[in-house]
Amino acid sequence: MFTIVAAGGFVFGSATAAATGGDGSANCLWAGSVHAQGKSVTAGGWDFRCGIDERGASYWFRGAAAHGASAVPNPGATQSPVGWFSAGARQPGTAYNDYCVGNQLIEGIEDVYQAVVHHDGTMSWKAAAPISQWRFDPGETSHGRSWRSASLCDDGNLT
Repeated sequence: MFTIVAAGGFVFGSATAAATGGDGSANCLWAGSVHAQGKSVTAGGWDFRCGIDERGASYWFRGAAAHGASAVPNPGATQSPVGWFSAGARQPGTAYNDYCVGNQLIEGIEDVYQAVVHHDGTMSWKAAAPISQWRFDPGETSHGRSWRSASLCDDGNLT
């Protein structure tokens, strides 16, 4: 994990959104909760294990399909994952993830999004799978249709 500090000491960002354990190890975040290295959680029908990626940063590794209910909160990709989720975590899409292809609106609820760290150290959600690969717990549903329409798409840009 690294932090970018500019002159004057202002902190601009962190590459991983992880907390450090008492033993100095990088822990993982899921919906703002800290989980220790090696711990597994169940979410959306999948097991995820907290580990370390090739850069030495905390990362959620998706494992086998799980049969039980989710063991962690799954608010959906409703805001930037920074400070809430470690890379590798997945969430069902929401209107926050809407985007345009040409003049066509693609609603965020159509996909599952994964928290990713970019080469410049920033973190965001990236479409990783169709929503059919996320299992909602009993009584839980998708986040509903977007309030946006294709009229907000201008040559691939969401206005």
